Amino acid sequence: MTDRTLLDHISRLPHGKATFKQLVKELGAKGVPRAELEPALDRLTAGGDLVELRSGHFVLTANSREFSVGRLNKHRDGYAFLVSDKPMPGVVGDIYIPTASAEAAMHGDRVLVRVSRIEASGRADGEIVSVLKRANATVVGEFRVVRRGNFVVPHDERLSDWIEIPEGMEIPPRPVEADRVGVAPLKIEQPEDLDGFIVNVEILEYPANGESGAGRVIEILGRPGDFGIDVEIVIRKHRLPQRFPAEALAQAAAIPATLSESDLDGRRDFRGLDIVTIDGETARDFDDAVLVDRATNGNYLLQVHIADVSHYVRPGTPIDLEAQLRGTSVYFPDRAIPMLPLELSTDVCSLRPQVDRLVFSALMEFDRQGDLIAREFTRGVIRSVERMTYTNVHKVLEGDAEQCERYKPLIARFELMREFAMVLNRKRARRGSIDFDLPEPLIEFNEWGEMTGVTRSPRNIAHRIVEEFMLAANEAVAAHLEAAGPSIYRIHEQPDPKRVMEFEEIAAHFGYSLGIGAIPVKKFSYAGKRRDGQRTGTRKDVIVAEPSLRISPRHYQKLIAQIEGKPEERILSQQMLRSLKQARYSDDNVGHFALAAKSYTHFTSPIRRYPDLIVHRLLGGAGPAAAELRPIADACSQSERAAAEAERELVAWKKIKFMEERLGDEFNALATGVTKYGVFVELEDLFIEGLIPIDTLPGDRYTFRESLRKIVGSNTRTEFSIGDKLRVRLDRVDEAERKLQFAVAKQERPRAEKKGKQGKHGRPW
Repeated sequence: MTDRTLLDHISRLPHGKATFKQLVKELGAKGVPRAELEPALDRLTAGGDLVELRSGHFVLTANSREFSVGRLNKHRDGYAFLVSDKPMPGVVGDIYIPTASAEAAMHGDRVLVRVSRIEASGRADGEIVSVLKRANATVVGEFRVVRRGNFVVPHDERLSDWIEIPEGMEIPPRPVEADRVGVAPLKIEQPEDLDGFIVNVEILEYPANGESGAGRVIEILGRPGDFGIDVEIVIRKHRLPQRFPAEALAQAAAIPATLSESDLDGRRDFRGLDIVTIDGETARDFDDAVLVDRATNGNYLLQVHIADVSHYVRPGTPIDLEAQLRGTSVYFPDRAIPMLPLELSTDVCSLRPQVDRLVFSALMEFDRQGDLIAREFTRGVIRSVERMTYTNVHKVLEGDAEQCERYKPLIARFELMREFAMVLNRKRARRGSIDFDLPEPLIEFNEWGEMTGVTRSPRNIAHRIVEEFMLAANEAVAAHLEAAGPSIYRIHEQPDPKRVMEFEEIAAHFGYSLGIGAIPVKKFSYAGKRRDGQRTGTRKDVIVAEPSLRISPRHYQKLIAQIEGKPEERILSQQMLRSLKQARYSDDNVGHFALAAKSYTHFTSPIRRYPDLIVHRLLGGAGPAAAELRPIADACSQSERAAAEAERELVAWKKIKFMEERLGDEFNALATGVTKYGVFVELEDLFIEGLIPIDTLPGDRYTFRESLRKIVGSNTRTEFSIGDKLRVRLDRVDEAERKLQFAVAKQERPRAEKKGKQGKHGRPW
C-alpha cells in the first residue's frame, strides 16, 4: 500500500477523518495488513499530511479549514506568518502566528498550524501544533562571551534566539582557519579568544518557548570586516553546499579530457558547420551554441546545440547526487558556487572553440512568420568555430570595420540571425508575450570584492538573438515532451487578482491602466500592526478584485508599450513585476503566463541548472519515473529561490558597505513608494534604495493619505508621491539591518493647489 492510497482512502471518508481501528478494518478487507498501515500513518503524520487529534484519531490536513502545513516566516519582532503549502478554503494571504506560539519554532521550519480564527476579510490567525521539519541544522553568527556563559548571536535577525555553547564545545577539534587573501591565520586557544568572531554552529538542542537552544562550534570563519567574510556568512546562512564530496571530485577527475570513438557512436556530426557560442566577456562556461541557415523554400533552420551533460553525469552517481542537492549554480560578485565540479563545468562540458564537444541538439524549422513547422532532437558532436561575445556580435552587425574584418566569414550568418530573431520576437509579441526589456544595474567590484560603483548593464541586439533562440528551443522541447509523457515544466501561473488591483491603483496615479475592466468588490479589513495576537489601529474599507477576474498577458504587454521611454517606466515596470507570481518548476503543466506559452521548460543550461539535466534525460528516454518528477521540481524551485536570495543579500550588503563612506553626500533620487513610514527612494545613478522617514520630512507635519497614495503636509499642503524626483542626503547607514536612511536636501517642493488645477497624470502641483 502506498501513502497516496491511504490518503485517497481517508479523503473519501466524511470530513476526511478516520480512526485507526476503522482503517484496520476497511483496508484489511482490501488486503492491506496492519503491519503496513502503522508505518504509513507514522510517515504521513510526521510529514503533516495527517494530524492525530488524539490517540488513534486522524484527520486529513488537505482542504481542511482547521489545519494547515507550510513554512514559517518569522519577523525579527517575534511574530510570524505561515506560508501554506496549499491554499486554505476561505483564507486570504498568509496565516498570522502570534509571538507566544511562534516561539515554538525557528524561521524557515516546516510546521503544522491549527487555525484559530478566520475573519470576514479572509485574514486568519493560528497557532503552531508541531514542528514537522527543521530548516536550520546549523546557524552562523557572532560568538559572545557573557556572564551567563558563551553564546552565538545568529546573523539572521529572524533567528532571534541565542544559541548557548556548552563548555568544551567552543573550539572545533580542527579549527577551520581563514585562508582568504589578506586574512591573518587564526590563533584560537581559549573560548575567550573567540569573543566577537564569526562562527558556524551545529544546533544540538533547538530553542523553544523562550529558552535558548544549544550547539557546538564547527567552523571559525574569521572576524567581522575580514576580507570575504560577507560571502562566507551568506553561504552558510542560506545553507549553500560549497565543497564537493571526495567521491564526486574523484569521479570528475577520472573523466577523460578528450573524446573517444565510443563517445561518438550513434551521434550526428555537426563539426563542419559555422556553429558559434555567444556569451558575455567574463563567461567561463559555454553550454549553448547556435547556427541559423535558410532552407531552399525560404524557411529558417535553427540549430541549438546544448552541452550533453547527461552523457557524463549519470543518475545516482556521486556527481549526480551532489548536483541534485545543489539544484543550481550560485553566482556571487567575486566567486561562483557551481552545480558541477570545475572539470565538467569549465572544461569537458564547456563548448570551447575549435574543440570537439558532445551536445544534445534541437533542430527546428520555422516558416517566415516564425511558426514552428518541424522539430528534431538528437545527440551530436560539434566543433565551435568561434567564441563570440555579445559586444563583438553587436559591433559586427553595426558595421565596425575591425570586427567585420576579423569575423568576415561569419557576417552573413550574424545578419541572418538578427533577421530571424526579429521574426521570433514579433511572433511572441503577437501572442501577447510580456517583454520587460529595462536596463539592469551592473555592480562593479575591485580585486578585493569591494563595490566601486554601478553602471547600466549593456544590452544589444546580440542579447536579443540568443534569448529568442533559447526561448524557441525550450518551447519546442516542452511541446515534444508533453506529447511524449510526464515531464518537468517551467511554469508561471496567473497573477493573483488582488495584487493586480493593487498595481492598478498605482498605475492610475500616473494616468495608466491595464484595461482589465475588473468589477471591484468592497470588503472590510482591519488596519494596523499585529503584535502578540493583538491588533491596533482602525478598520477600513479595502477594494479587491473580483475573484473570477481573468488577466491576460496582453494587458501587461500593452501597458509596457505605453510607458516605454517615459520617466515613470522603471517604477511601473518594477511594480508590474511585483504583481506577478514567481516562475517555478512543476510536473503539472499550467503554461507560462509571462511568455504567453502553453508549454515551456528549461533545456538550454544543464551545466548550471538541474532541471535542464532532467529534461535532457527525458529527451534521451532515460529520465526519472513520473512519481519522482514532482519532488525534483519542488526541490529545484526551492534551490533556485535560496540561490537568488543569497545573491540579492550579498549585493545588498556590498551596497551598504559602499555607502558607508558617503554619509552626508547628496544624490538625485526617484520616489519609488510612499507609505505611513515615509518615502522610499532609489538613487538614480546607483540603483540603491533607502527610506526617508516621514517624521524627518522638512517644514511641516506630514500624514500619509492612503486614498491618494501621497504624503501631504498638514499646513503647507506640500506633497510627496510615487515618481517624484528628489535631491536627498544620506543620513544613516544601518549595516545590521541592511538599511539606508535619507533626508530631503534643501529644495522647493510642490504644493497642492485648489481642486480642479491638475498637472500631468492628475497630480495637483
